[in-house]
Amino acid sequence: MTGSSGAPALAILGPGATRLVRELDQLFAGWGVAAGAEEISPPPLYPVTDLEKFDVYDNFPHLAWVAGGLDLDGGDVKPVDGAFAPSGLRETRYGLPHATCYGAYLYHEGTDLSGDILVTLVNRCFRNEDHYGGLRRLASFQMREIVALGSYEHTQQVIARFTERIEAFAEALGLGLTREAASDPFFKNDGARALLAKLSPVKYEFQYGDLAIASVNTHRNFFGERCDIRLPAGEHAFTSCVAFGLERWLAVLSEVHDTDLSAALAAVRGAAAAVGPAPAA
Repeated sequence: MTGSSGAPALAILGPGATRLVRELDQLFAGWGVAAGAEEISPPPLYPVTDLEKFDVYDNFPHLAWVAGGLDLDGGDVKPVDGAFAPSGLRETRYGLPHATCYGAYLYHEGTDLSGDILVTLVNRCFRNEDHYGGLRRLASFQMREIVALGSYEHTQQVIARFTERIEAFAEALGLGLTREAASDPFFKNDGARALLAKLSPVKYEFQYGDLAIASVNTHRNFFGERCDIRLPAGEHAFTSCVAFGLERWLAVLSEVHDTDLSAALAAVRGAAAAVGPAPAA
């Protein structure tokens, strides 16, 4: 573990942990591909103008990390006590995402879908938390997502299908996850979607104790409107996503198997074989 000022905010994974995380990621990606998803590769940062479309800086300012260049017009700029002064920085035009699914919507921005589709992608996510806690809560972590775009019915069928798969996989692993409704303010608090979210939860987390290691999320047509993604009839597409926090799965499996990562890897492979591949859409 490493991090600024000694806070355990970042992790360098060793060989055993890396093997387990890759196995998990390949498994979750495989579920998406078997269900008809195509894989895309997003960048680790986006123009601030892109993230602004999604109300990131209205609804999640406390989580935001941004990136900019050094202002060298006045000469060399050096860090002092492990930090650069604001006066040594240029305008910050890039933001670091706190969720992976943004890449799916930006990839399809301005397009007319021929029908319902699935996309899967993995990315580094960044969150400026008020505290960190090892692999359970990191400043930078990996999130695999399976994203549905299309009709509302399609987005809900995907959530239902993968909810069953997550629960079956967790049961095969002996994890005993609970499914809890959670808040996720993609929508401004004064909007009609926010009111609907209060009446009907749009996010469910799968928790091991107090730690969420996966979630399913309904966005209605929020991202379809913001990225002008349309269905064949002309209306804006609906979206939903299934998300897996890979380091959090690693933390839980390491705990359950008393840090024996070889045993955890064998358990993952056995559970994956028990539940089988995801059914095609």
